[in-house]
Amino acid sequence: MTESDKAPEAVPAAAEPILSIEQQLLEAAAAGDLDEVTRLVSLEADVDYQDEGGVSPLMKAAEGGHTAVLAALLQAGAPWNAQDASGYCAGEYAMGSGQQEAVDLLLDFAVQAELVLGALHRRMQVGSPSSSAAANSDYLSQKLVYRGEQLLDADGEAVMMGWERPLMLRHAELICPNARNKHEAAEAAAEEATVAQARTEAASQAAEAAQAVAAMAVTEAAKAEAGPSSQAAAAAAAGGKRRKGGHVVNVGFGLGIVDTAIQSHRPDRHTIIEAHPDVLEHMARTGWADKPNVRILRGRWQDVLPELLAEAPYDGIFFDTYGEYYEEMREFHMHLPRLLARDGVYSFFNGLASDNIFFHMVYCRLISLELAAKGLQTEYMPMAVSELGDEVWQGVRNKYWQFETYFLPEVRHEAPLESVAEEGEEGEGDGEA
Repeated sequence: MTESDKAPEAVPAAAEPILSIEQQLLEAAAAGDLDEVTRLVSLEADVDYQDEGGVSPLMKAAEGGHTAVLAALLQAGAPWNAQDASGYCAGEYAMGSGQQEAVDLLLDFAVQAELVLGALHRRMQVGSPSSSAAANSDYLSQKLVYRGEQLLDADGEAVMMGWERPLMLRHAELICPNARNKHEAAEAAAEEATVAQARTEAASQAAEAAQAVAAMAVTEAAKAEAGPSSQAAAAAAAGGKRRKGGHVVNVGFGLGIVDTAIQSHRPDRHTIIEAHPDVLEHMARTGWADKPNVRILRGRWQDVLPELLAEAPYDGIFFDTYGEYYEEMREFHMHLPRLLARDGVYSFFNGLASDNIFFHMVYCRLISLELAAKGLQTEYMPMAVSELGDEVWQGVRNKYWQFETYFLPEVRHEAPLESVAEEGEEGEGDGEA
């Protein structure tokens, strides 16, 4: 037998790569294997683990909609707000794959965690200087530049830009009594027109159809005779009560877009709170100090709060400061029950976490819960924002808005003014008896 006749030697198979306990956890989470995830966690696998792309077990479980695994990982301490190399968090993984149950679970957990951790953080900060207050102080000492439809700070960051105009116009409509009256009257008229159309159609059907259809037409006619819905009637009644322009407050002037819109709705009084000297100079130069119904309070809202409270309550309030963080907004919200009239409306520029939609959702829910604890009800109205191209951000250091939808907040007292009056009347009657 020659050498060439010999059988080739077998090549040893490549050994299977040995996965770390964290890599095993990642795979088990992706597969939705709760038993394996529980076993690995009990072996002290690191639930904070992220692979080379920043993907965590929580993200893989969220993407697959494995809610039981999600709950187990969160309970074990997996951070809900960890982000991968592209900046996406577990909530966005769930949203991207259409796993609504997983989205809701993560959202509920995140809000509860922020409520607890936020309270703990505030307790620890009592008596300590606030870093956000220091940041605000730095902003107030910077030189601001008005450049067309842009207001920029010394670092090229945008304080306010013209693309916000449609949003600001809607905010102004929401908080101004005259605009609200028109809007509510229009809604009531539309409701009445709908009911009248239904009555006409019902009558036509009754004339042409058989007995069963005729009976339906009678029902529709009865509804029509009852008049507009209670909501529309209440809106019309409220509109009748608020014939004056009211007293409206705006915290933060910026480019003056929202204040110009407020003026177009003819408020009886219009208070503007502004702290930055360059903005105050711009306001004086453009004649705001000379408007007969305008009062300018110079300083941070915290500085002028006693003066603000002295003339409360207000019919409409808008809050849009720069150089402050969520804690300052939360502090302002503590005073809202005293500042806002029973039938007034409060709103704010909703730009929190504007580069991550899930974090933005967490903030929206968090604000709603914290305001509800103060007897205030929050609703968010979606507004389409056209995609902002690079030309919009030319000359601006950072793009501070990333979404195509803006959720405009409307905040009112939970109990309508009419309900409060009715309860008071009933109480008086009981007392006399």
